[in-house]
Amino acid sequence: MDSIQTLRYADIFLAMYFNDARMCTHRNHEHVLVYMYSGELEINERGKITRLHRGDCAFVRRDNQVQLTKQSRKGEQFKAIFLMFTHNFLREFYMTLDKSQLPAKSKRNKISLCKLPVRPDITSLFESMTPYFDSSIQPTDELLKLKMTEGVYALLNTDKSFYSSLFDFTEPWKIDILGFLNENYMYELSLEEIARYTGRSLATFKRDFSKISDLSPQKWLIRKRLEVSYNKLQEENKKVSDVYTEVGFKNLTHFYSAYKKQYGYSPAKK
Repeated sequence: MDSIQTLRYADIFLAMYFNDARMCTHRNHEHVLVYMYSGELEINERGKITRLHRGDCAFVRRDNQVQLTKQSRKGEQFKAIFLMFTHNFLREFYMTLDKSQLPAKSKRNKISLCKLPVRPDITSLFESMTPYFDSSIQPTDELLKLKMTEGVYALLNTDKSFYSSLFDFTEPWKIDILGFLNENYMYELSLEEIARYTGRSLATFKRDFSKISDLSPQKWLIRKRLEVSYNKLQEENKKVSDVYTEVGFKNLTHFYSAYKKQYGYSPAKK
């Protein structure tokens, strides 16, 4: 029998799953530190697969989209804790630091996912939180803040580049719009989400997009999906019923209509 238990205390999320694998697309707007107690967490970052097991810890950068598969392993339930470092928490933390002691040449690491080495401070932090998987034991607000603070220090002590990553309070850096869309065209993202993931305000995103295409972003995405579907149908001989969802269409009728408008014939008639 499949069983699920999830608990959330402020910005600390505890999760336990039994038996069946559970997959979700995770769009994190905050930096996340995840620690595995048991089971397996598969992280798919645009085709790059990272698997975390018992004792593993990883940092996932904010404004990133990954696909998570949480599953039991070798008879052990999936059990993990996620610490979410919000903008406000990190700003408050930064204000407590002695600025004269900050590393002079800390370079921001743009890697979206970083698996951390096994360290005593990381292990002791998360092992001290195991009692809170019991929902009858409620941690105090002071304890939660302490654990979040310990998590930040664990990152800073692991790699000095985390100073620049965690305490970057500017807008997220811009990334190539077309590069992002070519990798993520199949997902159901709003314009606001696309703008954020590419490090822009909505207005800036629209302005920058107009410089690279005469189409609106919505029309560009439809055309991209149709081009990919054409290749899958004509070159890979896939079925229409499989293709339309693979490329991001949610409605088969809409897919037929858009395809015929683009290519002059129904996708099933060529």
